[in-house]
Amino acid sequence: MSLLAIGTVAFDAIESPFGKTDKIIGGACTFISLSASYFTKPVQIVAVVGDDFPQDYIQLLEDHGVDTEGLQIKQGEKSFFWSGKYHNDMNTRDTLITELNVLADFDPVIPASYQGCEYLMLGNLSPQVQMTVLERLEKRPKLVVMDTMNFWMEVAREDLKKAIAKVDVLSINDEEARILSGDYSLRKAAKAIMAMGPKTLIIKKGEHGALLFQGDDVFFAPALPLEEVFDPTGAGDTFAGGFIGYLAATDDISFENMKRALIYGSAMASFCVEKFGTERLLNLTKEEVDARIQEFVKLSGFTVEA
Repeated sequence: MSLLAIGTVAFDAIESPFGKTDKIIGGACTFISLSASYFTKPVQIVAVVGDDFPQDYIQLLEDHGVDTEGLQIKQGEKSFFWSGKYHNDMNTRDTLITELNVLADFDPVIPASYQGCEYLMLGNLSPQVQMTVLERLEKRPKLVVMDTMNFWMEVAREDLKKAIAKVDVLSINDEEARILSGDYSLRKAAKAIMAMGPKTLIIKKGEHGALLFQGDDVFFAPALPLEEVFDPTGAGDTFAGGFIGYLAATDDISFENMKRALIYGSAMASFCVEKFGTERLLNLTKEEVDARIQEFVKLSGFTVEA
């Protein structure tokens, strides 16, 4: 089923205890679309870059089953750029540089061929842009999943709440869930956030897994203990891409299938952090993905005898 992803296609420069990079391809939409492409193709994207963005990078996306008709290229302008440095625990980072460039006035244009998409992933952008996308779709998708972050909770809270009210699934981390709801207990936070509109909530807990809430139902997917984590950049977006990519591929949005999608998203995120940027996501085999899924199954499977 058709999947449309909205977000950033950008440059990143990353420093971690394992090394540092020059400018490399990054952005939420990049990670989402590459991850989802392992389950469904094509993945349609709406994003914007400057004329400094290499054609080779665009070709790389297309080679992985990403439809770039909706990628705007602004002549005479520069692409969004983010640079960050991770601390030794890899859970905290310092933002060194943020250059909005073309993102400062991004006006999402939905190509006619994208109209009628069944699945929509609203990657982390301003809530106003996310709402604009929803308004410009002639038909509401079967499932709308949205990602956001604490920055928008602080600077655009009212717009964010309006956007949240229009989506089916919200994906945020545990710190953001507490900020958005005002509750420390994640169970209470989930109820408060679902009361804002979304029927389903994903709370990501990084190296401690992810929680899926719907009504009174709760499901937990563990994170895979990895020997080395090179770069967590894009892990949350990769998770979201795996989650919605699996749902689009199976065309089943039941809570039971969302549980499976949570595992698939977690598996894809575990690949992402093993190398810098998108490197690990560019050459995965079906056998590697299937084997990683089985690792998660073994990790979470247990029986209790009476």
